[in-house]
Amino acid sequence: VLSRRTCSSFRKKASVNLFDSRGSSSLKFLSFLNVTCYSICSGDEFCSSSKRRSRGPVMAAKKAAEGEKKEEGRYKHTVDLPKTTFGMRANALVREPEIHKLWDDHQVFLRVADKNDGENFVLHDGPPYANGNLHMGHALNKILKDIINRYKLLQNYKVRYVPGWDCHGLPIELKVLQSLDEDAKKDLTPSKLRAKAAKFAKATVKAQMASFKRYGVWADWNNPYLTLDPEYEAAQYPEGHVSRSIYAVFRMVSAPPSTSGLLNEFLPDLGLAVWTTTPWTVPANAAVAVNAKLQYAVVEIQSLLEGDSAAPANKKSRPGNVLKDQKKVFIIVASDLVPTLEAKWGTKLVIKKTLAGSDLENCRYVHPVDNRQCPVVIGGDYITTESGTGLVHTAPGHGQEDYVTSLKYGLPILSPVDDEGKFTEEAGKFSGLDVLGDGNVAVVKYLDEQMSLIMEEPYEHKYPYDWRTKKPTIFRATEQWFASVEGFRQAAMDAIGQVKWVPPQ
Repeated sequence: VLSRRTCSSFRKKASVNLFDSRGSSSLKFLSFLNVTCYSICSGDEFCSSSKRRSRGPVMAAKKAAEGEKKEEGRYKHTVDLPKTTFGMRANALVREPEIHKLWDDHQVFLRVADKNDGENFVLHDGPPYANGNLHMGHALNKILKDIINRYKLLQNYKVRYVPGWDCHGLPIELKVLQSLDEDAKKDLTPSKLRAKAAKFAKATVKAQMASFKRYGVWADWNNPYLTLDPEYEAAQYPEGHVSRSIYAVFRMVSAPPSTSGLLNEFLPDLGLAVWTTTPWTVPANAAVAVNAKLQYAVVEIQSLLEGDSAAPANKKSRPGNVLKDQKKVFIIVASDLVPTLEAKWGTKLVIKKTLAGSDLENCRYVHPVDNRQCPVVIGGDYITTESGTGLVHTAPGHGQEDYVTSLKYGLPILSPVDDEGKFTEEAGKFSGLDVLGDGNVAVVKYLDEQMSLIMEEPYEHKYPYDWRTKKPTIFRATEQWFASVEGFRQAAMDAIGQVKWVPPQ
């Protein structure tokens, strides 16, 4: 703090010294040099008067401003202005979670929908994959649906929106595999992978649900549908489906040397009895599978005409020509099922010989449609005596278990059905027919004409339906191929450099 005299002297000397020592260029620097001088006051009259003179204009301006403010507020009470506790700022980071919690705690969405008395409006949620965090596509999808639902609420509709997640498939399994090290992958079995994928999917559902709520989307978040829930999976097989099931016989032509001594005496009148709820898959038959652990019997069918009271147990059943024929017919069935089949067919089955399931492996029979020879193979534990005959008609192109068995024996994988569910030219005489309609009927009729049908009967059971069309589904093997980019990676990278990109970035 400098006195006025000292300050003035300093300015003069500083200017001279800087100018003398640095030359003309120092003038530019002097323009930035600012020395502020303050008076040192110790009660003398000069300082006091100077202080009063220096503060006078400031105080006057302050009093004038206060006077203007008083003038401005004079009529404020006469204006009806809104009063609110809302803050001046949106403060979304704090307020939005509070609002979402309010909606959730009070079930606002459900209460508003229940209060409406208009028609129901159900928006189906095509489920996202539970395989990672949400992205812009998820936001666009859910927010657009939320706009539709809120619009319908305003139109007095009873809106129902149940969110869902797809918890199966390769995208989820790939995520799990990417999280494992090489040692963990070595011990990974299919069942362990499925368990890890299910755990990952459930955790992802929770994370995605929290994000969807943060978007402000209204939905029945307490009751979502997950495709891995047993209740959901069971719902894909509606009760009351009735299949056109058949018992058929495939004529045997030969037995391997190890078994020929047991069966040759019954040839050529010996057949393999099979049961299927999908007669339309018979043209794609490639084998008959048996369980090596089960006991089988060669039985003689005594015609229905020989019995006084012989009749099928199910009045809706229709006996085939095999049961009507007077000729002796021998068939192979599981020993434990003989009494059940007698009652079902309304005929007498006389056991002529028994043998193990393993003894039947590599026996040969004639395909009931195209007359090619097919083998008897050993299947898995899916072959039981709970239903059917204990022998399973195997069509690798139309069943997962059949497909696995076919890989073991190198069986042909035939699927003569196109994308529209109609037989292709590979199905021969059935070409062009709808497999679940006229095609099914035609196959059953043909088998009966060829003396291969034992019985036809309606069979009520669970069967998978398409959730969109509400119609039964069919299973078929389709060719797929995968290409590794290793062979053309560098060529592709080099080609990128020759491409003109619009826009360049």
